[in-house]
Amino acid sequence: MNNKKAFIFDLDGVIVDTAKYHFLAWQKIAQALNINFTHENNELLKGVSRVRSLDIILELGNVQASQEDKDKWLIQKNEDYLSYLVDMDESEILPGVFKILQLLKEKNQGIALGSASKNARPILEKTGILSYFDVIVDGNDVTNAKPDPEVFLKAAQLLNIEPENAIVFEDSVAGIQAANIGEMVSVGIGEETILHEADYIFKDFTQISTAFIEKLIN
Repeated sequence: MNNKKAFIFDLDGVIVDTAKYHFLAWQKIAQALNINFTHENNELLKGVSRVRSLDIILELGNVQASQEDKDKWLIQKNEDYLSYLVDMDESEILPGVFKILQLLKEKNQGIALGSASKNARPILEKTGILSYFDVIVDGNDVTNAKPDPEVFLKAAQLLNIEPENAIVFEDSVAGIQAANIGEMVSVGIGEETILHEADYIFKDFTQISTAFIEKLIN
């Protein structure tokens, strides 16, 4: 089938509403260090690895720390974050996502996850959509964080699709930049003022029509 494409989805803030849990977990760390960490600051962490996220927070507070302390805080952050995920279910899937996944599956398109999260598989399992994904590339599988395109290039490669035939759905500036650097079609999910570098921008998946998906496929 010549018009088979790779549709690659970020996880947090794109498929599921777990971004709020990351914020709460990071905010708890920041508060313990007397760092004021706001929702605006949190935008800097979207699409960024856990290690780099901690460095950004420490930079915001001009806090110096040993590697031992950093390792301790990274473990604490992940434990706090995972505690929020215990009761996750399909209600965490963001509006319109399930419809798009079903449509892509019906049209025999390649579906992949490309996320910095190291908890991607359990999240997809808890929300009941793991079976929709042909390929999962997460923080356990890559070395370089977005805006490096490694995570998306690897996903396309595993789907046996050339990068120019890949479409990436992202909610972060770093993610959009990664897709663009990888010469893929970038679809921003969120605010146009933030994601203006994307090829297409939608407030959420409810605004994405069947006709738009068919256009991407053909």
